[in-house]
Amino acid sequence: MLAEERQAIIRDRLSEHGKVLANALALEFRVSEDTVRRDLRDLARAGLCRRVYGGALARASEAKTGPERSRSSTMDLAPLAAAGAKLVQSGATIMMHHGALSFAFAGALPRDMSLTIVTNSLLVATALEGHRQASVVLLGGLYDQDKGCSVGTTALSQLEQFNADMFFVADCAVHASVGLTAFDLPDAEIKRVMCRRSAARVVVATAESIAKTAPFQVSGPDAIDHMLAGRQLDAETLEPFRRQGTVIHRIA
Repeated sequence: MLAEERQAIIRDRLSEHGKVLANALALEFRVSEDTVRRDLRDLARAGLCRRVYGGALARASEAKTGPERSRSSTMDLAPLAAAGAKLVQSGATIMMHHGALSFAFAGALPRDMSLTIVTNSLLVATALEGHRQASVVLLGGLYDQDKGCSVGTTALSQLEQFNADMFFVADCAVHASVGLTAFDLPDAEIKRVMCRRSAARVVVATAESIAKTAPFQVSGPDAIDHMLAGRQLDAETLEPFRRQGTVIHRIA
């Protein structure tokens, strides 16, 4: 079984049960626990799970069952990433945090466009290797090996040196009254500064994230300048954001 096949199965188990155990997966796949741990490390670096002793947990925003699980599993990142890339103008400075959607967005950016990308994600930086006109600033400081990104005071201090044109915001709960919230404190701290240092925020909203709140505040609703709305969202759900001045971009 290829690594991609194992990881696809692991993602399904995380969506269904919220957690996986490394020893059980090793027996099922007939591989060593070290191989499973490498799979879990790869998924964690892409922002798709959180590693714990003995296995991994689904990110709080992705632990789904029933109808929500089926909607989430069919969500295609490519249309969201392509729609976000269309909003980018040549010469722009863009901030991007770690996560699967940010990785997809980086890959969707035009390769011949002059850009500056500021990110705390090693995967986002590597996704831009073929973009010869892009200057990539990889934030330093404390490196979270499970997530594959920099967090903490050094990264936060470095962010204060930049004025960005746009921040591509994914993996946040989105609420018309509360604003943007996150499920992880170090992640929320990075996103909070990226929001403040960016002239415009482009927020990804899906059926799993909209009208939801999480424990850690990132910004108020006034920070949601553009919204990439997943195909499952209806006009009634989006209307409170539209009334507040958010520009809605529907994904076909």
